[in-house]
Amino acid sequence: MIKVEKASFGNAIRQKITDIGILMKFKLSLTVVFSAVMAFLIALKTPVNGWELAILFLGGFFVTGAANALNQVLEKDYDRLMKRTENRPLSAGRMNSSEAVLIAGLSALIGISFLALFNPISAFLGMISLISYSFVYTPMKRVSNVAVPIGAIPGALPMVIGCTAAENGTLSILALTLFGLQFFWQFPHFWAIAWLGDEDYKNAGFKLLPSKDGEKDENVGFQSFIYALFLIPMSWVSFAFGITGIISAVILTTIAMIYAYYGWRLFKECTREAARKLMFFSFFYLPVMLFALYFDKM
Repeated sequence: MIKVEKASFGNAIRQKITDIGILMKFKLSLTVVFSAVMAFLIALKTPVNGWELAILFLGGFFVTGAANALNQVLEKDYDRLMKRTENRPLSAGRMNSSEAVLIAGLSALIGISFLALFNPISAFLGMISLISYSFVYTPMKRVSNVAVPIGAIPGALPMVIGCTAAENGTLSILALTLFGLQFFWQFPHFWAIAWLGDEDYKNAGFKLLPSKDGEKDENVGFQSFIYALFLIPMSWVSFAFGITGIISAVILTTIAMIYAYYGWRLFKECTREAARKLMFFSFFYLPVMLFALYFDKM
């Protein structure tokens, strides 16, 4: 009997830990933190300090996790309507909203406190990212596809936070360049995901994909193509200011052109396969861009 109770208790603890990870979107949060850490390393002009990296990692992770948790609190009723989100802890009833808000609040407090150890600007930007994602982008998703450019702002702020943490709160050319690169990158990336999940999103009333009379707008691919082209001039800014070398500029230009090509393919074909290829290349673009800038910095 005691063994059964211990096993049951252990299973409950494991499930709770798993649910907290889902609530904070553990893998997505790691991806966001990766961009902030890489921006920090690109901007850093002194030897790398392991403690600073750890503080930035934890600060970024907890702020992002808090935003993701609040997002699920606000969307729990809509998550039940989508297959990909119906088993989240709130929508499935394994966790209540007050518990999730408590986790989000503690995470936000911890994350902002860690970022404040660098400078007030980094902490302020972390708070802006959290608020704009949770309380502007999240409700806007059911109102208009304007939510996409709104969401691209907090989506690109981790780059700026990484730079300001390395540069004593300065909003440098590099910080603005990295913001621009990730800002424009998000449009083809997100529209490809929205194209693939369009039916699920519509079931929940989300208006993320441009549409005509309730149908997918074939110009989504063309818009993805245009936004990817914006990445080409952005690829040369840090080189023009002597921050990085020509090798990274050429690499960034090349992958931006390939990114634009996949956007054009979606425009011409309007198929799930074309959207899937665009989405997968978007996953490839971001780390290649960041590593190229890091290894080629002056």
